[in-house]
Amino acid sequence: MHAAERERLIVEALGPTGFVSYRELERLLQASPATIRRDLAKLEEAGRIVRVHGGAKRPEGSDPGPVLVGTPFSQSIQLNTAAKQAIGKAAAALVEPGEGIMIDGGTTTLQMCPHLAGLRCQVLTNSLHIVEALLPQEGTGLLVPSGSVFREQNIILAAAGEESMPRFHAPKLFMGAAAVGPQGIMQADVVLVAAERRLIERAEQVILLVDSSKFRTQSGTIVCGLERIDVLVTDAVPPELADILAAAGVKVVLALPAG
Repeated sequence: MHAAERERLIVEALGPTGFVSYRELERLLQASPATIRRDLAKLEEAGRIVRVHGGAKRPEGSDPGPVLVGTPFSQSIQLNTAAKQAIGKAAAALVEPGEGIMIDGGTTTLQMCPHLAGLRCQVLTNSLHIVEALLPQEGTGLLVPSGSVFREQNIILAAAGEESMPRFHAPKLFMGAAAVGPQGIMQADVVLVAAERRLIERAEQVILLVDSSKFRTQSGTIVCGLERIDVLVTDAVPPELADILAAAGVKVVLALPAG
């Protein structure tokens, strides 16, 4: 079991009582005490739990609603900003006027929004940040799925197996990732993985937007293999991955930050 999945299960195990014991976590995770202690330390550092005698509890005053494992949006938006802006602009250039598109939530896909003005597109997105950015654009249509709002990322996700998407045909899906490697596209949280797989099933063309830092990490749950990605928009590709991407049939679009 990946660390990200263990962390998600720990947070879910807090349940309505707001407490979970070490004994319960050992049974749930089937991991060593040392591994569980590391997971709890990481979650406590992120402010997700508080370690107490005999287990862990939910922080005082915290919202017990649904949460995602991974870097919160408020932190991620501050990382590699110039690269993400260049990538968003290059990705928006792939959109045809009047086209229907899907944009998955993320700090890089968000950077597409300013460049969609005037294209009169129909946009299906699960991101409230993207909705807010596109609302002022006259002529840009917006659709959102049903589901729970995950506040840390400000996105709307439905439980696995639940059909939450409106009837909408969109030839292109623009999506991000927590990590990219030879094995495929990865995300930290299995709920997000399930949601992105549903989007991919609806797309004719999958366009991945990631800055080069995402090639340096190789952890998470696999969303899909590289062969399912049609276009990769990024600021740089590691030499050791270039041939693998070419063999998978992925077209690479390089977007260099200004200056």
